[in-house]
Amino acid sequence: MADFTMSILGLKKKQPKTFKVKVSTMDAEMEFSCEVKWKGKDLFDLVCRTIGLRETWFFGLRYTVKDTYAWLKPDKQVLDQEVPKDSPITFNFLAKFFPEKVEDELVQEITQHLFFLQVKKQILDEEIFCSPEASVLLASYAVQAKYGDYDPNFHKPGFLAQDELLPKRVLMQYQMTSDMWEEKITAWYAEHRSITRDEAEMEYLKIAQDLEMYGVSYFSITQNKRDTELLLGVDAQGLHIYSPNNKLSPNKSFPWSGIRNISYSEKEFTIKPLDKKKEVFKFYSSQLRVNKLILQLCIGNHDLFMRRRKVDSIEVQQMKAQAKEEKARKKVERQILAREKQMREEAERAKEEMERRLFLLQDEARMANEALLRSEETADLLAEKAQIAEEEAKLLAHKAAEAEHDRQRLEVTALKTKEEKRLMEQKMREAESLAVKLVEQSERRLKEADHLKQDLNEAKDAERRAKQKLLEITKPTYPVMFPPPPTGPESPDMTVDMGGSIRMDFKDSDMKRLSMEIERERLEYMEKSKHLQDQLKELKSEIESLKLEEQQQAGLYSLRTGQSEHTSLFRPMSFVKIDAFQKGGA
Repeated sequence: MADFTMSILGLKKKQPKTFKVKVSTMDAEMEFSCEVKWKGKDLFDLVCRTIGLRETWFFGLRYTVKDTYAWLKPDKQVLDQEVPKDSPITFNFLAKFFPEKVEDELVQEITQHLFFLQVKKQILDEEIFCSPEASVLLASYAVQAKYGDYDPNFHKPGFLAQDELLPKRVLMQYQMTSDMWEEKITAWYAEHRSITRDEAEMEYLKIAQDLEMYGVSYFSITQNKRDTELLLGVDAQGLHIYSPNNKLSPNKSFPWSGIRNISYSEKEFTIKPLDKKKEVFKFYSSQLRVNKLILQLCIGNHDLFMRRRKVDSIEVQQMKAQAKEEKARKKVERQILAREKQMREEAERAKEEMERRLFLLQDEARMANEALLRSEETADLLAEKAQIAEEEAKLLAHKAAEAEHDRQRLEVTALKTKEEKRLMEQKMREAESLAVKLVEQSERRLKEADHLKQDLNEAKDAERRAKQKLLEITKPTYPVMFPPPPTGPESPDMTVDMGGSIRMDFKDSDMKRLSMEIERERLEYMEKSKHLQDQLKELKSEIESLKLEEQQQAGLYSLRTGQSEHTSLFRPMSFVKIDAFQKGGA
């Protein structure tokens, strides 16, 4: 029973042999299972091996403690330091020291990339002050490093909408929209063509290292005696003293080459210049943890400062040679890729040109086929039209023959009509002359009738006078001597009665005979007039029939136009003559 109890107590006292760690770099997160006895250097080397980093002297593992931060000490066990007690323990793998000249000191691409990401974040978080112009230029290099060469067909407006490229202070300083900022950045970005990612990141760091706050770690301090609040800046060049409201221009600087010794005792720091004539500078920091951090940074930056001024170690020389060879190899690869890209682009352009030409040829072939179909349709239509035209030509030839036959017939008819018209005109002239003669004869007869009537009236007057004289003569008893009887057809018969009375007997036979002759002549004249009117009516009907026939013939053929005009000129004269003749006959 006692042995069992002791075994249980032994299990309770047994501690785990590992602990979990979470390390965050600028572009990745890693988790490790570490042994309890591991020192800070063991964990740091594991992280460096994992990410392939050889320039380890710039970096460290930083953790948060209370209201400040601290760097993991390499020569002390991890769990013995003031690391968080969380599981997993969180560390940030960051640059602890910054180079004086990035182009000369940063050898590996991974080192350069980590510096680029960290400096970019510090600029965007406004831990490093950057002017608007420099911010836009740095943003263009960041875009080149991320997206490669600018391609207007691929990088459409708005492609930077999700990227954080400028500090908020710069965005708030100007009343510009995100599209306007993007336009400015893109204008610079388009000029960085053919720059690789590591070259763009190096250009970014070369511009950033000239900024006043680049690589400076600031700490609040107070000066001796007057307790004046100041800022201490520690960087690769040395120590700098700033006013609290001005981190850009130091009031006093102590370069590493001019510092003989730095020491601190609890809260007091002492900077002893190399020149013994210069005054020793003392300042105070209230937090012991911050004092240790300041001392670590001063020692580390001073060591790197001295290291830069010595001949590179074998390791660094090998790294630089390898980096040089790697750069040369990558340059050759880039050239090969550039040539291949150029050849591929030329092939693509040739392909596009061939596709365009093929499309044009297909389009031309389609158009040619359509034109051929249209031509065939047109040929069919033309053949049909030609057939129709041939039929129409035949029909027209037939009609022309008929028209020629009709024309000849009309010419014959016209000749007959002209002959008939001539005969009609002759008959009309004869009728007119006959009518004129009849009119003259009738006038003459009328005049003779008037003379006869006048003679008759005179004879009647003579008879009446004779009878009156006879009555006057018969009244007395003496004999009367009569003159000899007149001779002639108009003298009255006179007889003498044997009883001594004289009797005169005027006969009416002459008067009757005269009246009968006049009546007979009138009847003859009426018969002649009626006969002449009948002839005129027949002539008029013949003329009307000829007129109707001419109108029908003129409507069908235009050959009769001149003859119709001649006929139309002839017709009114004929009708005038007929009307005059009818009036004369009446």
